Amino acid sequence: MPAAPLYILMHPADNVAIVANDGGLPEGTRFASGLVLRDKVPQGHKVALADIPEGAAIRRYNVPIGYALKDIPAGSWVHERVLRMPDARGLDDLPIATVRREPLPPLEGYTFEGYRNADGSVGTRNILAITQTVQCVAGVTDFAVERIRNELLPKYPNVDGVVALEHGYGCGVAIDAPDAVVPIRTLRNLSLNPNFGGEVMVVSLGCEKLQPERLLPPGSIPIADQRGEALDVVCLQDEAHVGFMSMVESILRQAEQHLTRLNARRRETVPASELVVGVQCGGSDAFSGVTANPAVGFCADLLVRAGASVMFSETTEVRDGIDQLTSRAASPEVAQAMIREMAWYDAYLQRGQVDRSANTTPGNKKGGLANIVEKAMGSIVKSGSAPITGVLAPGEKLRSRGLTYAATPASDFICGTLQLAAGMNLHVFTTGRGTPYGLAEVPVIKVATRSDLARRWHDLMDVNAGKIADGEATIEQVGWELFQLMLDVASGRRKTWAEQWKLHNSLVLFNPAPVT
Repeated sequence: MPAAPLYILMHPADNVAIVANDGGLPEGTRFASGLVLRDKVPQGHKVALADIPEGAAIRRYNVPIGYALKDIPAGSWVHERVLRMPDARGLDDLPIATVRREPLPPLEGYTFEGYRNADGSVGTRNILAITQTVQCVAGVTDFAVERIRNELLPKYPNVDGVVALEHGYGCGVAIDAPDAVVPIRTLRNLSLNPNFGGEVMVVSLGCEKLQPERLLPPGSIPIADQRGEALDVVCLQDEAHVGFMSMVESILRQAEQHLTRLNARRRETVPASELVVGVQCGGSDAFSGVTANPAVGFCADLLVRAGASVMFSETTEVRDGIDQLTSRAASPEVAQAMIREMAWYDAYLQRGQVDRSANTTPGNKKGGLANIVEKAMGSIVKSGSAPITGVLAPGEKLRSRGLTYAATPASDFICGTLQLAAGMNLHVFTTGRGTPYGLAEVPVIKVATRSDLARRWHDLMDVNAGKIADGEATIEQVGWELFQLMLDVASGRRKTWAEQWKLHNSLVLFNPAPVT
């Protein structure tokens, strides 16, 4: 028997709702409310609940996501071609730290099994990472990494893997430009991610602009400082290297020293407060703000209550909700820091002669998102309801617990890279259209917005938030499911699908400085 026609209304003041039924609904469909569709409307797309005159606001989430370009009768399909996108909210006269909620009650007694590091951080995996100063060495390093996996790792069963921190930076760039600080500090902080156990190993070419000492100056590696060791660098242009295989053997010889120390590490019980979770969405659709992102937001509140660290990011995908963010700031200083990051990114986009509207993809629109305003309203709910206590510029390292806005581009790969540099040890990624995204450096838990996607991609999606739209689970139930899964994944008791299939995307540094 076909499912009854259903739409999902986000706020009583909205004049549009999204069609919930798989496959959409045909023209002439009558809802229980008496509304009749005048057009065929795909799943996730908007239907007008009342007549909307030309020029009137089209409201979803009780926010104007656009203005009607013509009269839109009730029951009509409302898509990006029939609305004009609102201008971006100005950065002046914003509400500053105005939301004063009662503190969330502490969530105590939750733990996971992690790797305690010398600097006090905790890893969820025990990985040897090999830092590269420049793209030139990538081929040699990749060859060596493959040999390490095949020849050395079997001797060190407590080491989860080896990764090369490959990137496209290091030379052919204006390395003294003011904005060059972004990729340099990103790569430095990537090398110090908690999942790497403080074991820093560098492969350098020798003649590159980004010299090892500039990338990792004295005092930047706590565990090496404690042991009184110099930075461990294999320089391919050293005269001692005669031929390709001598370079590879040097890398293997140095790697074995780090593997020995990593292999001696053991998991220990640590409080859930040691989790550092980065949340992100990609391949978003109109259900993202209905199911997966609200469940992640509820889980983010649980994490904050447990004393953990949560980062949300993707500047263009929260820009239209800047008033919501500044009002939730824990202090005026935090609010001003968010405004500063938004202004910087506005200027960055203007230099490229684009604005935030360049964000949305064909897949977003096919999934029902008309523009970046609607996308942002669904994206921002990943941050939950806790006060925002910190702000990071791109590439900076996390400095405090609680909820932090880590300013990053919305590109999945750049955002993930910057959250890794900030110290993320567990990643949550929501998707509506579907993406096999994964990172070798950290477990990635993927959350499907729709049950249809979860069924079709049953061996890629870790959590089905589509159960919320189906009426089979609440936002709170899926949020708790995700929280418990995080503890299991962080402890190594469970692997994510991306880990099982070894689906790993490349790291991508954000370089706003000139390339020479």
